[in-house]
Amino acid sequence: MKTYRIGILGAGFMGRTHAWCWRSLPYFYADLPFRCELKAVCTSRPETAEKAKEELGFERAYADARALIHDPEIDLIDIASPNRFHREALREAAAAGKPVYCDKPLTGNLEEALQLEQEIADPARLGQMVFNYRFFPATMRARQMIEAGRLGEIICFRVEYLHSGNVTPGKRIAWKDRRDYGAGVLYDLGSHAVDLLTWLCGQPLSDVFARQKTLHRLRPSLEDPQRMAEQDSDDLTLMSVTLRGGAIGHIEASKIATGAQDELRFAMHGTQGAVRFSLMDPNYLDYFDQADPETPLGGESGFKRIHCVQRYEPPACFPAPKATVGWLRGHLHCLYHFIASVHAGQPFEPSIARGIEIEKMLAAAARSAETGARVTL
Repeated sequence: MKTYRIGILGAGFMGRTHAWCWRSLPYFYADLPFRCELKAVCTSRPETAEKAKEELGFERAYADARALIHDPEIDLIDIASPNRFHREALREAAAAGKPVYCDKPLTGNLEEALQLEQEIADPARLGQMVFNYRFFPATMRARQMIEAGRLGEIICFRVEYLHSGNVTPGKRIAWKDRRDYGAGVLYDLGSHAVDLLTWLCGQPLSDVFARQKTLHRLRPSLEDPQRMAEQDSDDLTLMSVTLRGGAIGHIEASKIATGAQDELRFAMHGTQGAVRFSLMDPNYLDYFDQADPETPLGGESGFKRIHCVQRYEPPACFPAPKATVGWLRGHLHCLYHFIASVHAGQPFEPSIARGIEIEKMLAAAARSAETGARVTL
C-alpha cells in the first residue's frame, strides 16, 4: 500500500488543524488505498519546531522550510504558515516536483500571485487550496441544486463572514492583521467568502465596489505588548459586486461584528427558488421553491430544511450520517479531497490556479477601496 509522507510548514492553529486531519483520515474514510505519515514539521525557530515535533507526533523537525521541502523522504508539502512565506514555499515545492496543500489566501499580495503565475509552469497541477467551506454536505448540496437549475437564474445574493475579535481596543495585533504577514480581513475572511460565492454560482466577479474600515488604528504590537503599533490593514471590508451572469449582491468580511462568533452565511435568490446557509447551524441547508403553492392558507410555500448533517458520499464512513457536523469535519473532507486527487492522478479543485484567480478578485476590491471607484475585472 502506498504511504505518503507529509511535511507541514507551520505549527500554529492551522498547522495543528492540518496535522489532526492527516491523522484522522483512516477513522473517517473506509478502505483507503493509501496511508499518510506525519514525517516532518517546520517552524521559524528550532525550539518551536522541536516542541511541535514532540507534541504532534512528527518524526523530524526543521527550522528551514527549503530543507524540509527538499527532504527526499517527504512526498507532499502542506503549507500552513503565514501568507508572507507562501510564495517561496510554492516555488520550492514546484521545483521539487511535490504536490502542495496550501492554506488560503495564496499570498495576500497580487504582485507575488502574478509572479507565481509566471514562475510555475502549470499552477493548476501543483496542488490544492484550502477552501474548506466548500466541503460541508450543505454547501456541496447547494452547489448541486444551483447547477441543476433549481434556483433558475440567480438574481441577487448576500455572503457574510463575521468575527468580533478586533472589537476590543487592547487586543494585540496578530500576524493576520499585518499587511506584510496576513494582509488583513479582506484576504483572511474575504477569500473564503469570494471563493464560496463564485464557486456556488459558477461565475466570477465582473466588477466590485468596496469600502474598508479599521476600528483601532493603534493597538499593542505583536512583538512587544507594551509598545503601541499602527495596524495597516482592514478590520472590515464591504463589497458591492456583480457576477458575470448579471446577478448583484454584497459580500461582507469583518472582525468587528460585535457579538459574532464564526458566522459565515450566504443566501442566493433566483427566479425559481432560493437557498441559505449558516456556519453556526451547519447541519442544514434551507431551500425555497418558487413553484410551491401559496394557497390555501399558505399552501406549501416556505423555506424547507434539508437535513444534510454528515451525509458524505462513500468512502466516508464515520461518524453516522445523522451525527452533527462541525468545523473540523469540513477541513477533513477538504484534505481528503486533496490526497484522493493525488493518489488517483486527478485534477486538483480548488487548485493553486484558483488561488491566483481569487487573489485577483481580492486585489480588485482592495484597489476599489483605495480609489473610491468601482473596479472592473
